[in-house]
Amino acid sequence: MSESDSVYRKIEVVGSSSTSIEDAIQNAVSRANSTIDHVQWFEITRTTGHVVDGKVGHYQVYMHIGFRMEDAD
Repeated sequence: MSESDSVYRKIEVVGSSSTSIEDAIQNAVSRANSTIDHVQWFEITRTTGHVVDGKVGHYQVYMHIGFRMEDAD
């Protein structure tokens, strides 16, 4: 099966970081990639955060992670 004939699946994950939105994204992608084979793409669906004493305490990024499903044998 060629790459263009592949089947993909997506899951929703939430990445978080006390540093930045970019770190929250990277944390989610890195964790997904360590547990799921063939991660191919991500899509941000929502961004939220937590305020502590008038400042950003942490960022949360809701996202879909897409991965290519393995061929059936």
